[in-house]
Amino acid sequence: MLDRREPLEEALDALPAMEARDRAAGHRLAAAVLRRLGTLDAVLEPLLRRQPPEPVRHVLRIGACGLLLLDVPAHAAVATSVGLARAQGLAPFTGLVNAVLRGVAAIGSAALEDLDAPRLDTPAWLWASWGSDARAIATAHQAADLLRRGPPLDLSLKPGATPPEDAERLPSGSFRLPAGTRIVELAGFAAGDFWVQDAAAALPAMLLAPQPGERIADLCAAPGGKTAQLAAAGALVTAVERDTTRLGRLAENLRRLRLDARLVAADVEAYRPDETFDAVLLDAPCSATGTIRRHPDVAYVKRPNDIPTLAAAQDRLLAAAARLLRPGGRLIYAVCSLQPEEGPAKLAAAARLGLAHAPFTADELAMLPQARTADGCLRTHPALWPERGGMDGFFAVRLRRLS
Repeated sequence: MLDRREPLEEALDALPAMEARDRAAGHRLAAAVLRRLGTLDAVLEPLLRRQPPEPVRHVLRIGACGLLLLDVPAHAAVATSVGLARAQGLAPFTGLVNAVLRGVAAIGSAALEDLDAPRLDTPAWLWASWGSDARAIATAHQAADLLRRGPPLDLSLKPGATPPEDAERLPSGSFRLPAGTRIVELAGFAAGDFWVQDAAAALPAMLLAPQPGERIADLCAAPGGKTAQLAAAGALVTAVERDTTRLGRLAENLRRLRLDARLVAADVEAYRPDETFDAVLLDAPCSATGTIRRHPDVAYVKRPNDIPTLAAAQDRLLAAAARLLRPGGRLIYAVCSLQPEEGPAKLAAAARLGLAHAPFTADELAMLPQARTADGCLRTHPALWPERGGMDGFFAVRLRRLS
């Protein structure tokens, strides 16, 4: 996965079919290794006289992760790792794997002392780009609950729906359940009372303030959480998505939720409807660095040279979104990214398009005042709400078309 810059879910999908329990265990272990990759390498380094081939290093990382971070008994972690090396055609290195991991087991948790784990476990280019927030964000990515259980499950509810039992109501209006909750088993799922959506991801559509009967375009709409929010508020939603497979999933989600929207399979840049819209929501494709808390592979799948390409594409999408607005109409641009080029830099791009910045007010973000920037944009990141389990990183800005 690391060698091919392949998302973790795709790597798991490429493996032979396995029981759901085994897949979940494999995901948990791989995600833990990715969350603490730098730390694991720092622990292993003194025990290696020479650099092993990368596949062997992966086996060592997995074994060390089980030993130091997931409380796997030493004999089980070592034996499993040796077996894995043999199964991967690395039999000449099984002695090395055995010796190194026995060394890790002998040192135990003391191996983690005096390591600057947040810094080690964050690629240098991301740390530099996050500026003064870097340590807080990186520390949040290492929360014990994330490592052992994964992130909590957030839900958005249809108006009037009853939340699942024991769900915590968040200040933003979302509801939160513990990690590992099986959503399909919750009362209300089959009836379409709610959908999964991180609390931060629910904010852009909420801040658009959709009104009943308004014509709203949701661009790059799949998988449809924001489409559902807009439709549930009574807006007349046109959801535009170029990936027909993802559009099909959006349609399935809306059917379960018993919500209506007009679905359009189109590239946003080429989309030329006969009408303009009262409002547009553009949740643009991005680096997704705000979702590392949920998807630790993002930190290694993405590279710094991806950002200019993504930013240029976002500028084109913003221009296309502006064309769809009626004069006076409002637009929310949002990304699940922590990168400044994909967020605050869009204010300048918007001005070049004749779009005026309409800052979010303190009252609009009263439930999360720390997410309101000095210039009235929305900026969430994983270190917010630490006592509740954090949230994803999002940037959003509200714009208006002047003429």
